[in-house]
Amino acid sequence: MSRISKLIAIFLIPFTAFGAPFGGMPFSFWKMPPVSGFTATYLVVAGGGAGGSTNSGGGSGGGGAGGVLTNTFVLNTGTTYTVTVGAGGNEISESNGGNGQNSVISGTGLTTVTAIGGGGGGAVTNALHTSPYYVAGNSGGSGGGSASWDYTGGSTPSGYASGTSGQGYAGGYVTNVAGGERCGAGGGGASQVGYPADHATGGNGGNGISSSITGTSVTYAGGGGGSANTGGGGTVSSGGTGGGGRGIDINGSQSATSGTANTGGGGGADNNSGNGNGGSGVVIISLPSGYAATTTGTVTVTTNGTNTVYKFTSSGTLIPTPLISVTYLIVAGGGGGGGPNYGGGGGAGGLLTGSVSLTPGTTYTVTVGSGGGGGSTYGQGSNGNNSILSGSGITTQTALGGGGGGANAPSPGSLQNGLSGGSGGGAGSYGGSTGSGGAGTTGQGSSGGNSNPNSPYTGGGGGGSGGSGYAGSNNSGGTYGQGGIGTSSSITGTATYYAGGGGGGQSADGTSSGAGGNGGGGAGGTNASGGTNGAANTGGGGGAGAGSSAGSGGSGVVIISSTSTAATVTGTYTLTTSGSNKIYTFTGSGTITY
Repeated sequence: MSRISKLIAIFLIPFTAFGAPFGGMPFSFWKMPPVSGFTATYLVVAGGGAGGSTNSGGGSGGGGAGGVLTNTFVLNTGTTYTVTVGAGGNEISESNGGNGQNSVISGTGLTTVTAIGGGGGGAVTNALHTSPYYVAGNSGGSGGGSASWDYTGGSTPSGYASGTSGQGYAGGYVTNVAGGERCGAGGGGASQVGYPADHATGGNGGNGISSSITGTSVTYAGGGGGSANTGGGGTVSSGGTGGGGRGIDINGSQSATSGTANTGGGGGADNNSGNGNGGSGVVIISLPSGYAATTTGTVTVTTNGTNTVYKFTSSGTLIPTPLISVTYLIVAGGGGGGGPNYGGGGGAGGLLTGSVSLTPGTTYTVTVGSGGGGGSTYGQGSNGNNSILSGSGITTQTALGGGGGGANAPSPGSLQNGLSGGSGGGAGSYGGSTGSGGAGTTGQGSSGGNSNPNSPYTGGGGGGSGGSGYAGSNNSGGTYGQGGIGTSSSITGTATYYAGGGGGGQSADGTSSGAGGNGGGGAGGTNASGGTNGAANTGGGGGAGAGSSAGSGGSGVVIISSTSTAATVTGTYTLTTSGSNKIYTFTGSGTITY
């Protein structure tokens, strides 16, 4: 065999290092690694230009609005993006206004987004004045308004300030000024050219553009108004919608105002008083569902539907990160049973279950509610305490403590009634009067049972998360006075009942008392023993008192399950697994950080 034949044969030997011939190599070997990019929306507004400023007899133009850019781009998780929020331009004595500064988003792999600062308004000063005189504003995101003193050059003079294509509009021009009058045109806005000045009337600033990126429609980047002279028969100007400042009246009826902060509005034309500065810009980035970010700078975080919105009012950074999806079970402390004899069972703690997206690096607080104490003689049981999951960027989830059981009151009245809570407490009994069970909280639990007014008296059962407490009866046995059933959850990998109601106190003939509801509810007391406590870390209601003390409610529990492992956990908890899920069961308050 020739050398070439040997080489061909070697090449054709099946490539078995990957478990298949070369031609049948698994596709997973060839495919590219997953891309971490996702599409976000932005609004970038530059700082507005300052109005022109003079106190030597000439007119001055309004500042142009900062440039505006809005669109979508692709961001990558873990990448640091730099956000620059442009400052507004400063008023300069006896000069055209200073331009606003650019607002920018930049970072690796991203085409830099740059909104151009607004142009300063023009100003005619004594040093420049050779009547008739005309001074254009500065170009920018939107152009600054022109200024004049005795200008009579027609309706479309050359040299007025342009805006940046796709970001803003030109500043206004001056038409005719006669008899020594002075005035200035309005600065351009993001949606409109600045209004012209004519004779002694100042031009209004051009209007800005509205955006609902935050979920609320807000207008940005209005141009500043030009100066007027009402003493010469003119009319004062206003700033354009979107934060534009108004222009001064040389005759004194109106002072200038600066552009509004974080709108990119242009400053109004002024007379060296410092009131015509441009408004600072703003950068807003909206991330879709499933993503959040860590940030620096001055940032306000809100939501718009399923999007998380980051509003930068000063420069900083943004690092996107995927959210951690978790499921939770939150059970509050159960209510205590009503005091002997014939008290009502305590209501179960409220129960909440659902899912939420958590931000890596954010610490979330877990509060586990304790159970309420059992009532003393003729006393209602105490409500249990709330269990809570809270933290930045999520809606606080609060399970309400169970309602205390009603008392065997010495006379009819409110003490007989069970208390409202996550689930309501059962009513205590009094001869001839029916007590009412407490109300449960919608979505968390059920109502307590009413009491039996006839001999042999029996208290009502406390409500459970899965059903109402049973009413007392003068019949023995059965479900009379039994606590309401709880709710089964398999969040830990094992089906377990939580939040059962406490049982009502026994009848006068000593033949029956209410059983606790499935889910940790304590049984009602008998002549031989007191009510049973609700089971710890189930949120079960306490059993009512009979011959002796009433039972306390069981403490609550908070369980968080995710495929991700938490970075830091504090408090009293256990970590177990179920399949690929890591399950953190909090039996005492603490914190969790992914």
